[in-house]
This record gives sequence, structure tokens and C-alpha cells, in this order.
Amino acid sequence: MDGLAAARSTPWGRLHGALMPDYNRKATTYWWTMVCIGALVLAYCAGEVARLPRDALLQIVAGAAIATLAGFFPVRIPRSTNSFAAGEIFIFLVLLLHGAPAASLAAAGEALVGSWRTSRRWTSRIASPAMAIVSMFVAGTLLDLVLDAMRARGVYSDGLLMMAAMVFSIVYFVLNTVLATMVIHLKRNQPMVLREMLANFGWVAMAYTGSASIAGLLFLTVGQSGPGVLMAVVPIVGMLLATLHFFFRQQEADEAMRKSRVEAAEREAAQAALHVQALALSEQRFHSAFTHAAIGMALVSTDGEIRQVNRALTALLGESEEALVGRRLQELLHHDDAPTLSGQLDRVHRRQTDAFAHELRCRHHDGSDVWVALDASFFDDPGNEASSLIVQMQDITARRSAEARLQHIAFHDSLTGLPNRARFHEHLAQAIEASRLDPERRFAVMFLDFDRFKLINDSMGHSAGDAFLVQVARRIREHVRPGDVVARLGGDEFAVLCGNLEREAHAVTLAERLQLVLAEPLQINGTEIATSASIGITFSTFGYTLPEEVLRDADIAMYRAKAAGKARHALFDAGLHQQVTDRVRLEGDLRRAIEQGQLTVAYQPLFNLASGRLTGFEALARWQHPVQGLISPATFIPIAEESALIGPLTDFVLDTACRQLKLWQARSETFAELSMQVNVSGNDIAHSGFAQRVTRAIVAARLNPSQLTLELTENVLMDRVDGAIETLSRLRELGVGLSIDDFGTGYSSLSYLSSLPIDSLKIDGSFVRGMRSGSKEAEVVRAIVTLGASLGKSVIAEGIETESQYDQLRSMGCESGQGFHLSRPLVAENVELLLDRLEVERWSGQHGQITRPMLHH
Repeated sequence: MDGLAAARSTPWGRLHGALMPDYNRKATTYWWTMVCIGALVLAYCAGEVARLPRDALLQIVAGAAIATLAGFFPVRIPRSTNSFAAGEIFIFLVLLLHGAPAASLAAAGEALVGSWRTSRRWTSRIASPAMAIVSMFVAGTLLDLVLDAMRARGVYSDGLLMMAAMVFSIVYFVLNTVLATMVIHLKRNQPMVLREMLANFGWVAMAYTGSASIAGLLFLTVGQSGPGVLMAVVPIVGMLLATLHFFFRQQEADEAMRKSRVEAAEREAAQAALHVQALALSEQRFHSAFTHAAIGMALVSTDGEIRQVNRALTALLGESEEALVGRRLQELLHHDDAPTLSGQLDRVHRRQTDAFAHELRCRHHDGSDVWVALDASFFDDPGNEASSLIVQMQDITARRSAEARLQHIAFHDSLTGLPNRARFHEHLAQAIEASRLDPERRFAVMFLDFDRFKLINDSMGHSAGDAFLVQVARRIREHVRPGDVVARLGGDEFAVLCGNLEREAHAVTLAERLQLVLAEPLQINGTEIATSASIGITFSTFGYTLPEEVLRDADIAMYRAKAAGKARHALFDAGLHQQVTDRVRLEGDLRRAIEQGQLTVAYQPLFNLASGRLTGFEALARWQHPVQGLISPATFIPIAEESALIGPLTDFVLDTACRQLKLWQARSETFAELSMQVNVSGNDIAHSGFAQRVTRAIVAARLNPSQLTLELTENVLMDRVDGAIETLSRLRELGVGLSIDDFGTGYSSLSYLSSLPIDSLKIDGSFVRGMRSGSKEAEVVRAIVTLGASLGKSVIAEGIETESQYDQLRSMGCESGQGFHLSRPLVAENVELLLDRLEVERWSGQHGQITRPMLHH
């Protein structure tokens, strides 16, 4: 392998690889031998021809040129793969006129053109001229020797000349053929078989003999009339060859046309036979398939008369074949579907269509409905001149029943059986379209939301909540008008579509009736439950185009009813939409304010009412809107609670207040015990990670947990008491104080107050503001102070605005208080001033000994 690779890397190896990659050693040796011999013969012949006279040279050049040009235009022999070129005539003529060297040069030129035309390999283009010149030189030399011998013995004649030329043309052909095919046999390592050579090239040998005879005749003519006769003979020979060429081409075209017609006729005959056979087989298969088909089939006339049925159809309809044949197909259908089939048959009869498909209901013999997929198409019955329809009926009753069940599931609430939101949207869209086409067809939509459903779910469990929803759904459905649509939209939200409304007041009357019905107590798992619903109402007169718009406005009106005190109804107006729009815009502004740190914290001081000593602060969120100015916490806190912003807002106030308190405590030992109270919402308490959030704020500020108190309103605490106990316990374990804000306005029980980890009660400001000697508010405050003392919880009064209120609270024993009479909420900078003044008072001996706190406004 290494030697072979080295050989290929030499210049000789690269030349061999480029010219003859498929040649073995024998073929390569033979090729180079023939090329070298051909080159030597070419040199010899050129030298011999160069010594001839000028006239002879011109004749040789002319003959060689004609032979070479003729090689470009071979004549194809019809009905064979062979061809011959007219060049052989002029090569043999040059041989007879000027001898073997001249003819050899002409043969080499003609072979070069032929190999260039038929092959792209350089081995063929080089070797073919070499072999042709060697073959012609040998054959021509032998011919010259024979002719000279004939002349020397006096036996030379024109006839013998012609015979000698023809014989040596065969010699030339055999030599050239053997030399050329030898390469192929050597490459394949195959012996040369004379029989195969004659079978493949015998016709060409005859063409060579004919060319030699023509050349002999031309030679004799030149001998008698001189060389000038060739000027007339050459065009005649060319015209003869051209005529042969076009004649043979026409013969080929005629032969191809004849074969094409014969093949077409044979194909048509074969196709006709196959068609007849296939038709008979098809009829046999059809009748077999028709009879034994698993689906019902029938042959029906275009006007619907049944002509033939199969066994599957009789089984499908529960009828005998005799009972079906002769009847109208329409008679087998449900009376609601028969017109549809009649219309399709009429279209077929009028040639408007040739096939149709429908899903229809057929009547079974027992009277039940059978859903079928009916397909009908034209059928050519050879035994009947009239056109027929072949009708197929497939039983799809099970599928249609399943689809009906799925349809009901998809568009109805699984708990109450009422239409769901998607189905209600469809009804509402139809009502909107009907009202658009006819404004007199007015409608109203009521949006119902139950006021205490969450409390029922949380306190009694989800099964009780489900039972509640089933009962109220039944009540609503039983007390609306027959044509009204009742739907459950989700949770405890229901909607009622009141169509064909004569007056808007009728919808209001219906809402009032529903509120009375829904206010009646329900029995849930043996417990009597009273509830109420808030109802929002909107009307088609607002020109709605989408169901979503109607439900949006009814929902807005419902929230307006809730805000007005629940258990009532509210009508939508355009102003409500603007309020909602403003609220949504304010929500976006609040979100950006929290993200960009635009909120601040104000601090309202808390004082010990007995000593007047500053004990701490309540942190209050403040928002200075860039356009609307200062936004009240009563406005933006509810928005934060509804939009999931309360968490980030609480974290901001916690972090800011804790850090600020730590800074104030670090000023002096006098302020080391100051505390901070922060309001939190029900959403914060319900958050599982709220205790961790408080811990992070305390740790970040390095604050003592006992100096932080979290305030929750009484109603929020009671609404979420079950879910809040774990969080409150964890906060208590952390050491954080807990206080009930707005105490006295809710419905907390003594059992919860004694069991919950609560440290203090903050009296709602509405009671403090109404305090007068002997008033009910004063007695309520006194009772709360007494209750706090009994339960061991400190009491804080908020909203102290007058000196009289302050004196009464102190005389009742209320421990702490805050309010405008003592100090308004202060920004951090003003708290610094307050602390500076308290420090000055301390060092002047006035700290902690005053009988009442100084006012700090």
C-alpha cells in the first residue's frame, strides 16, 4: 500500500491517475505502446507526404479536410445503433491516388474528429487517431504492395483494383476495430471473441466495403477524366449522403410513429378489456357490499321513493324490507327533519347538486328517535334507466347523546345546574342583537352577590357553602319570570337576564322581590342561616354592543349597592363608570408611587394620659399625588387592599417606621422606650409569610420586637379570625404587640377577646368625639375601659379633640390616648423638633412632671 501511494505521488503517477484511473497495468502498457507507434507512424507519414509535389499535396489536404469534416456528420442507419461517415470514401480515394502515408494522415484526422465527438476521455481522444493511423498505414501499405505486384506481373485491371480496394478496406476495418477494442478487453481482463466483434461491427464493415467501392470508381474516373472531375463528384456525393441522412431520419420518424400507434392501440384494447372486467367485478362487489354492509343503505329515486334496502337498514329502523320498499324516505324521518330532506331531494331533482349529507333523526318502529348521519349521492344502476340515489345511514345516536351531555356540561354550572358564564354570554349577545334591530325589545341584567357567603364557607365548611348556593339558586329561579335567564357566573355571583322588558321599573320590582325572598332564613345542615344579596342593575338603553360591557356595568352597580350598606340594589349610571375609571387610574398611580418611593409616613404621637409623657407613635401612610395633591388614606388604602398592593404598602410603612423609631431611640435614654404602632390589613394577616415579613423589618432596624405593635380593625379580625390565629400566635411568640383598632364598632365576642393574643384595645374615635357627661357614648367608653382592665389589656383612646374629652378619659382611668388636641400627625422632621423640645424640658427639670401634655401642632 505504501509503494502504491508513493507511485501515485510521482509525476508519472499523477498523469496516470488523471488520464486512466480505471486502467490496469496491461491496458496501460498497451495504450502507451499504441500511442508511441502511432506517433512514429505519424512522423514517418508526414515526412513522406512532404516530399510529394505541390499538386499532390493540395489533393491530399483537400481529401483529408473533406474526410475530417465528414466525421462531424455521421449517417445513422435506421433500426440499428450503427452509423457511418462519408470520410471513409475520401480516405480510400486518397489511398488509391497518393498511397498509404497520405491516407494514414487522413484516417488520423477523421478518427480524431470522431473520438472528440463521441467521448470526453482524453485516453480515447489520443489513442483513437493513433490506432487509426497505424491500421491505415498497415492496410494501405499492403494494398500498395499488392497493386505493385499486379502491375509487375501484368495482371492489373480495373476489376481487380476494385476488388483489392474492397478487401483491404475490410483489413483496415478489422485492424482498427481490434486495436480499439483491445483496450476494453485488457481493462476487463476478458479474451477477445471474433463472433461478438462481427455481431457488433459487421454492418460497419459492409459500410467500409461500400465506401471503398465508391472510392475505386472515383479513382477510375479521375484516371480517365483527370482530377477536375472531383470538383463535380464531391457535391454529388455530399448531396447523396444528405439525401440518405434525411431519408433515414424520415424512416426513423415513420417507424417511431408506427410503433406509437401500435402501442396506443394495444393500450386501448388492454384498457377496454380491463374496464369491462373491472365493471363486472365492481358490480359484483357493489351488490355484495350493499347487501352485507354494516351501515344502513338504500337505493332511492330522486323524488324519494325507496327501491331497495339492505339488512343493516332494516335492523336500524326495526322494519322489514317489505315495509320499507316503496315508501318515501321522508316518511322515515322525524317530522321536524323531513322538510330538510325534502329540500335536498328537490335540489337533486333539479340537478342543482349531485350529493348531500346531513345529520337527521329517523323514527324507529318502537317510536323512539334514532340519530343518523345520512349521506346521499347519484348512482348509475345498469338495471334501471331512471337515475337513483344511494343513501347511507350510520347510527350516531350515542355520539349525539354524548355531545348533548358535553354541551350541557360545557355551558351549565355543575353544582346548581344553571347556565354558566359562557352560556349567559350567548343569551346576552342574542338579547343585545335583538335590541339593536328593534329598540323596543328592551332588556335588563341584574348582578347578584351574597354579602356573607365567605363567612358561611369559612365557618361551616365548603359543603355547607355548596348547599347554600344550591338553595339560593333554586329560590332565584323560582321567583323570576318564565322567560328570564338565571346563571351562576362563579363563586356566589349570579346574574339574571330579563328580556322583553316593557318598563325599567319592572326590573326594579323583580330585584326587590328577590331581596325579600333571599332574606328568608335557610336551613343548612340543621342550622338556620340568614343572608342577603347586593344587586346591581343595568339596562339595554345604554346602547351596549358586547356582553362584557353589560356585565361590567351591572357589576359596578352591585359594588355601589355593597358600598351603600349591602342588602340593597343599585342602578347603573354613566357617573358610576367614570368613578370606576378614576379608581382604576388611581390604582395605577398608586402602584407607580409604591415602586418609585413616592409615599411617605407621618407619625401621630401617643401620650400617657395620666403623666402626659410621650410613649410612642402611630405610623400613618401618606400619599402626595403629583396632580391631585394629598390623597386621603381612606381613599387609597381600600384600593391597595383590592388590588394586591396592600402587601408592598404595609412593608414600606413597617420598614420606614421601624428604622425611624430606632433612630429616635438612639438620641437619648429618655426615648429608649418609645414604641411604634403600625396598621395592618386583613390581607396581611391572611398572608402565610406575614410573620417573616415583620421579622425582616425588625431585624433590619435592630429593633426590640416588644416596641412594635400591630393594629387590626375589629371587623377585619373577626372576619378572618380562624385563618389569623396561627399568624397572630407566631407574632406573639416573636414578641410583637397586637392591638384591636376601632374597638366597639364591630361584633367581637368576649370569648375571642379572652383567647386571642391581644395586648390592647383602641377605642374608636366616634365614641370619643361624642363624649359628654352622662351621654351614651361616655358610658360605652367607660365600659370599654372597664372591660380592658378586667381582661388585662391596656386601653388607648383615639380622636381626642377637646380638653373635656381628655379630662373625662383620664378620670375614667384610660391609660393612653392620641388626637388633634394632643398632637396632629407629624412628619419625621417635626418629630425631631418635638423630641428636641422634650430633651430641653428634661434638662431644665420640667420633663415628666407636667400635669397634662403640651399641645404639639
